[in-house]
Amino acid sequence: MQILMRKLLQRISCRQVNGRRAYSTKKFVDSGQPTPASHPQLMKEGEITPGISAEEYISRRKRLLEILPENSVAILAAAPEKMMTDVVPYPYRQDANYLYITGCQQPGGVAVLSHECGLCMFMPETSAHDVIWKGQIAGVDAAPETFKADKAYPMSKIQEILPDMIGRSSKLFHNQETAVQTYTNLEAFQKADFYGAVRNLSRLTHELRWVKSPAELKLMRESASIGCQALLQTMLHSKSHPYEGLLAAKFEYECKMRGAQRMAFNPVVGGGPNAAVIHYSRNDQKIDDGDLVLMDVGCELHGYVSDMTRTWPPCGSFSSLEEALYDLILQTNKECLELCMPGTSLLQIHHYS
Repeated sequence: MQILMRKLLQRISCRQVNGRRAYSTKKFVDSGQPTPASHPQLMKEGEITPGISAEEYISRRKRLLEILPENSVAILAAAPEKMMTDVVPYPYRQDANYLYITGCQQPGGVAVLSHECGLCMFMPETSAHDVIWKGQIAGVDAAPETFKADKAYPMSKIQEILPDMIGRSSKLFHNQETAVQTYTNLEAFQKADFYGAVRNLSRLTHELRWVKSPAELKLMRESASIGCQALLQTMLHSKSHPYEGLLAAKFEYECKMRGAQRMAFNPVVGGGPNAAVIHYSRNDQKIDDGDLVLMDVGCELHGYVSDMTRTWPPCGSFSSLEEALYDLILQTNKECLELCMPGTSLLQIHHYS
């Protein structure tokens, strides 16, 4: 038996060596996320993430530097991994601000932006064990090549380099929601915090993100289109499958088959009285004859999400009272859309409705 196993392993090793050459017609560096070289069907040359070019990311950094006070430093950390069990992580989603500035979709990094150094990225280091379990990730080399960083260092250098950058600044901005002890435990950071020099960066990054570029608008429209098509298919599916959980699963399937990476949030599929629970997410009931079902759903496409709500009777048709109420809500919705124009706040529209 042992002789047979040795022969089998030898054959597998030979096939792996030969197969690496036989299965690949193009050579490219695996950056741990899609690139134009690895995913030409998804991305164009010059894009860092699907639909968003390197020039646009560089422009975002310049605009952030323009609104940062003179002699200040901005620190953004990647979103941490969250674990389902000891060894099984939840599906990873990058922090929106870190992604907006760097284009990096992976955990473990810290980005620093300043007038003095531009974009400096501290990148995670991996072992052979990590690669076997999780695959390749972007390292130091990927920071300037893939993400167009001005400087790049391994994460092990952050305690050596970042304190000096903080010490030379008069104000320090960081993304409080994803702050990590890797930099908050640094004496230089704690000193700046003690003297009141630390501010939340989100206010500035949110201001940048208010105005969408043509490329962003295109992704938003595509995300909405995918969600609308998926919801129509789900509505057709509901007559023969009037179960909250099955409708949630159908919507997710249809979205992902059209290119979405994930749901924008946990789908709300409320049948009957469950529709009155604003963030209902159990989705475990059968929808009875005569009841309506409300679906509040959306999907995410390359960082841009859609959100829509529809109500209909899976088993039957609207009663006269339900139809009148539906028409009233629809008319209110249309009038609110007409109010959506520059200078009108969401609060004003809410008070009108």
